[in-house]
Amino acid sequence: AMSYSSGQFAPQSFTAKLWYVNWPVLIVAGLIAAIGCAALYSVSGGSFQPWAERHAFRFLVATAIVLVMAMVRTEVWLRAAYPAYAIALVALALVPVFGTEALGARRWLNVWGMTFQPAELMKLALVAALARYYQWLPVQRVSHPLWAAIPIVMIAVPVILTLRQPDLGTAMLFGVVGLSLMFLSGVSIFYFLAGAAGAVAAAPLIWNNLHDYQRRRIETFLNPDLDPLGAGYHIAQSKIAIGSGGLSGKGFLLGTQSQLDFVPEKHTDFIVTILGEEWGFAGLAVLLGLFALLIALIIVMAWRCQNRFGRLVISGSAVTLFVYVFINVAMVTGLVPVVGVPLPLVSHGGTSMMTLMIGLGLAMSAHVHGGEGIRRKDVGRFW
Repeated sequence: AMSYSSGQFAPQSFTAKLWYVNWPVLIVAGLIAAIGCAALYSVSGGSFQPWAERHAFRFLVATAIVLVMAMVRTEVWLRAAYPAYAIALVALALVPVFGTEALGARRWLNVWGMTFQPAELMKLALVAALARYYQWLPVQRVSHPLWAAIPIVMIAVPVILTLRQPDLGTAMLFGVVGLSLMFLSGVSIFYFLAGAAGAVAAAPLIWNNLHDYQRRRIETFLNPDLDPLGAGYHIAQSKIAIGSGGLSGKGFLLGTQSQLDFVPEKHTDFIVTILGEEWGFAGLAVLLGLFALLIALIIVMAWRCQNRFGRLVISGSAVTLFVYVFINVAMVTGLVPVVGVPLPLVSHGGTSMMTLMIGLGLAMSAHVHGGEGIRRKDVGRFW
């Protein structure tokens, strides 16, 4: 098979497809996951149980899933995009009625003894559905009011359903990723400026409709000393831990804030505090550098892909990763209010890792088959 940079052929045999897998992306992701294993090993007091071992196993399984997905032609994922979006939408709508409640939120569905978050499925389905829509839509129509309204509705419905759970962090992710794909598809910037003006005008209404705990988080963000032992406790301890690490850190397994359990949720949303305390600014710089490299490699994949569906699927993976990293790091350093967003490939949590890696699998499939054009019969009509 010829190189797909020629724009004519894509690899056909299993061996050729393995050759075209973007191995640097998987290697960098593996390095980030290894840092996560080390942090979880430290969090558990120098033991692979209960978190580090599971984390490593899940990453290996997720990597195998990425490779399997990379072997599948892009058209298969394109045809599955709308059905997956519809299923995820129905599941989100069922959460308020049949969902399982935990920690004051109703976000999970129990199906045949297995619990899952429909929002995680929607993270993948929304990107794929928008990519299919813009693959079908002629370029000259992307800024027409009618055709611009359809993706806005596709984004708004899951955002509204997710806010009802309530899950502000995931709703923000849907909005940012969806609007980013619209922008990358060529939608006029005037729509975004009008939307931003509307959001500012609606700020009082949005504030009045926030839950009490969400308002407390924002108030604590604006004034961290307002409730240092309550709503502000997470951020206060997080800043102490990161600041005490200095330039080079206290050393592996020597973080007092983490080992003495001052930092809450240290194995999930606040795992950056452990890395900052034990490895210091230098260690965090290395981690953020690896994330930047991973995002850059994914962007290059999107640039090389020669069909719109593939480019947008890959871009969606890059935007999702960036939003996760930005919000998590900004949250633990007090730059944004606290929301429940884990650090990708580092925080403990099988669902978030699998979601991210399956998204990477879609991107890898688009990369491996990037030299293929999408046939019109595979796109079909709008629906």
